[in-house]
Amino acid sequence: MQALNFPKLSFRIKNSENKHYIFDEIRKKFIVLQPEEWVRQHCVSYLIQYKNYPKSLINVEKELKVNGLSKRYDIVVYNSNGSIHLIVECKSPKITINQDAFDQIAQYNLTLNATFLMVTNGINHYYCAMDFEAERYQFLKDIPDYQINE
Repeated sequence: MQALNFPKLSFRIKNSENKHYIFDEIRKKFIVLQPEEWVRQHCVSYLIQYKNYPKSLINVEKELKVNGLSKRYDIVVYNSNGSIHLIVECKSPKITINQDAFDQIAQYNLTLNATFLMVTNGINHYYCAMDFEAERYQFLKDIPDYQINE
């Protein structure tokens, strides 16, 4: 798989029936290793190992309803009170991050009301803080580390 723009991380990978699988720490099972999954697993590991987010507050690949349509988010991180701290949208490294990716995550956030947004293709990472009063987001240099008092 392609090298990504994350710190050094290690993964459990296996081969079976001519397919590669990567172990997902959150779902606790091996997942077919596709380019977007490679990015998703790097992002999850980064949040846990470098940003100190507890595994117990991270959810991966779940369905949500947006304007009556079923969608799937990549990663959601909860606050300890159950509100949503962060939504992450992962793309394949071959996909250029553009306005469509931001529109997608912003649409998800109409339902989820996360404080922070992250869009990544594993090479380029974009971080935003929501300003709900002004109904816009502000770009950040990085996603904040996990704080226990949230």
